[in-house]
Amino acid sequence: MTWIDHLLTSFYNAKWQVTADQAIYYREIVGNAFGLGSALFGLRRNAWAWPIGIVGNVLLFTVFMGQANFLGEHSGNDQGTPLYGQASRQVFFIITSVYGWYMWRRNRTRTHGVAVTPHWATAKQRALFIPAALVAVVLCFFVFRAVGAGFPVPWWYYLADSWIFVGSMLATYAMARGWVEFWLAWIAVDLVGVPELLHFRYYPSAILYAVYAAFVIWGFVVWLRISQEETRSPALAPA
Repeated sequence: MTWIDHLLTSFYNAKWQVTADQAIYYREIVGNAFGLGSALFGLRRNAWAWPIGIVGNVLLFTVFMGQANFLGEHSGNDQGTPLYGQASRQVFFIITSVYGWYMWRRNRTRTHGVAVTPHWATAKQRALFIPAALVAVVLCFFVFRAVGAGFPVPWWYYLADSWIFVGSMLATYAMARGWVEFWLAWIAVDLVGVPELLHFRYYPSAILYAVYAAFVIWGFVVWLRISQEETRSPALAPA
């Protein structure tokens, strides 16, 4: 084992043993810190929001998979219950972040350094993504329930995780497109995500989500104000 392998393994297994049966892995804390950093760069409309977010997504994927059977007995964390919606959305975040990074960097070359111009989605776009999101939540509910059949969790867990997954997908895509609605989608995700994380004892993530909820409200106000200013300046409107 090289020193790099040893360093990565040590970081992967490093944890704070809160009680005899409860541990908090440091990669959960670090992953959420990168997530907050990504949000801060996103608020400032800086394209670095995307690669920073990818690092956090990779770390949080390993956390939320818990001790899922196909990962092996010791490959997850001591909390035991895998949150499939939370873990699956990390994969989507990585894919969408590549798209968002490309879009924002491309926009910056076209708009004299501005990575994205906040604006509301059109009525036609809402008529497409809102019904699609509702259908996706239903489909994910049945998929997650089938995948997690061996875990003793209540039915509402699968419904909550389905919305967290779909809502996060919607929010990240909307952020890449510069839609102001992406902040509202994140608020709706946090309203479900924080109670779920507390219930399953992912405390660092729950605390960050609660802090993030306040930050998201602030971000919504900022992007809303910018969108109103851009509306009054048609020459600066997005192409």
